[in-house]
Amino acid sequence: MLKILTIVGARPQFIKAAAVSRVIRNDHAGTIEEFLVHTGQHYDTNMSQVFFDELDIPHPKFNLEISGGTHGVMTGRMLEAIENVLLSEKPDWVLIYGDTNSTLAGALAAAKLHIPVAHVEAGLRSFNMRMPEEINRILADRVSNLLFCPTEVAVENLAREGVTKGVSLVGDVMYDVSLYYRDVARSRSDALDRFNLKEGEYVLATCHRAENTDDPTRLREIGLALADLAANQAVILPVHPRTAKIMADQGLIAAMRNVKLVDPLPFLDMIRLEQSARVIVTDSGGVQKEAFFYDVPCVTMRDETEWVETVELGWNVLTGASRERILSAASSPARPVGKGHHPYGHGDASAMIVRQLLAGGLC
Repeated sequence: MLKILTIVGARPQFIKAAAVSRVIRNDHAGTIEEFLVHTGQHYDTNMSQVFFDELDIPHPKFNLEISGGTHGVMTGRMLEAIENVLLSEKPDWVLIYGDTNSTLAGALAAAKLHIPVAHVEAGLRSFNMRMPEEINRILADRVSNLLFCPTEVAVENLAREGVTKGVSLVGDVMYDVSLYYRDVARSRSDALDRFNLKEGEYVLATCHRAENTDDPTRLREIGLALADLAANQAVILPVHPRTAKIMADQGLIAAMRNVKLVDPLPFLDMIRLEQSARVIVTDSGGVQKEAFFYDVPCVTMRDETEWVETVELGWNVLTGASRERILSAASSPARPVGKGHHPYGHGDASAMIVRQLLAGGLC
């Protein structure tokens, strides 16, 4: 029996883990035992437990309840706690996702104990070392034994860094998720009715990156751009309480009075709103891709993106935090005809990942 320890801690990781865990349970129940460690990095109901409920993810065997503090404090506490779990459980593989502090802590703890590490979403690069996510993903890739790349660009990024051993192009597990839950969200979520939104007639916005929320000038430009958009159409912004407080402290809430500010949404509600938006305005990597998957134009409020394919194929526009550029791009978004090819695979990334973990564990 192959024993896999999966480390999750933030919203996107819950979603990706759901796809891989489903394959393990459905196709390899007799050969693979998986258990989850939840670091607690995202701790409120709408950012964690609801995902385990909605996505049918196995309940974590360990909940470390580590959140808050500086990056160093959080990562250090996670590293210590994960090491203790690894020493007691002795897994054959540690499976990590993405680029959070939980990802880095899991990678380092396993590597120092000589436990093989498998990294889902390996090879992504923004080439912006001011982003904590960039540091996390580079370091995690360096100590991983299996590097599961979502795109050809990710494979090329690793090759330029001299990393070729253990690298596999598997596609994007988020595409697996989007295909699986697309119709489920339409049938089970009442988000459009609840927020009084009409199909194809609203803007869905998200803003959570520290480069935007922690920079008063950038956040003000973003807030005012959304306020401008809301003057002529419905704009809904699920916003984390921390970001809402920063906005309130800057006086932005009053300026954004026509924007529908709501708490972070459960996964199925978010998927439902993404599918039916006229345009999505975001700084989230995951939401950029989901817009692409659902054929919805996207405006990304960043200066760079890891998901360059969405830009190259015309579905995504980078605006930075410029009020004028955000407003212009979101007011008249491009909607290309077709996509030309499948840069994120064919919806079988999770199955490919599990097969390779199983093969690697038997070598």
